Amino acid sequence: MDRKQHRVQLNDGHFMPILGFGTAASAEVPKSETEEATKIAIDAGYRHIDSAFVYDNEEQVGCAIRSKIADGTVKREDIFYTSKLWVTFFQPELVRPALERSLKKLQLDYVDLYIMHFPAALKPGENILPMDEHGKCIFDTVDICTTWEALEKCKDAGLTKSLGVSNFNHKQLERILNKPGLKYKPVCNQVECHPYLNQRKLLDFCKSKDIVLVAYSALGSQRDKNWVDQNSPVLLDDPVLSAMAKKHKRTPALIALRYQIQRGVVVLAKSFKEKRIRENMQVFEFQLPEEDMKVLDGMNRNTHYIHVEYAIGHPEYPFTEEY
Repeated sequence: MDRKQHRVQLNDGHFMPILGFGTAASAEVPKSETEEATKIAIDAGYRHIDSAFVYDNEEQVGCAIRSKIADGTVKREDIFYTSKLWVTFFQPELVRPALERSLKKLQLDYVDLYIMHFPAALKPGENILPMDEHGKCIFDTVDICTTWEALEKCKDAGLTKSLGVSNFNHKQLERILNKPGLKYKPVCNQVECHPYLNQRKLLDFCKSKDIVLVAYSALGSQRDKNWVDQNSPVLLDDPVLSAMAKKHKRTPALIALRYQIQRGVVVLAKSFKEKRIRENMQVFEFQLPEEDMKVLDGMNRNTHYIHVEYAIGHPEYPFTEEY
């Protein structure tokens, strides 16, 4: 497989592999399995690894990457590694120390991409979700543009190659793009995206600004009780997806992943099962004809699995906008 083909050039000149391995652990998947799964993913051919401070597994992911460099499977420059700035570190003076903390856990010199994880800042401190006595999250007011300026300094310092955002709506993206003195544009916006939430308008907007859309929860969701409504429909059980999978002799997951790649979306595949990790690499072995793409477009219901309840009511809560 020519890996050079399976990359997209970012607006800063760097290249991002269009299939990524997502490492967000859930209640069902202990983080102890993350290291082994990441090694399997690298062996299977994944070169884009996505993690975050808040996943609390960067030590394990870093260990897996370094062991695969040590055994000669890859060089550091072959790996595209993403970390994310959590919302309690949005005050400008906290940004670089947060990235340095991730690098220390990873035992890497730089990350390839550093992303603002969610636009709504919370009170700084060691608590990931700082709560008041009523069990409500304590919001912080930070201008996303000042956080962005602190990120730009991290890029200048060589701690990250590229900068991006996650869960931003188009108005929030515009605020950064229109910021006076902007030095670096976001290279991507990582958002929930799958056939039930195809993000068509946001995708068109991002394309028009040379920003790559990266899809998380591309296979629906791991349905973690902390984040996902247990009554929401299971994407991979959808009869339309199942029928198309039969037709192409592929899994429903592969159809959902291929759909994104053909729309020009970079897609994160998350599985901790070796068979699935290897199987999802087959996404480059087939194509969906135009009529199948139209059928998949027709599945859109604008259904979010991930609502990020803690931030509802925050002035920067992104999902009240149409896109």
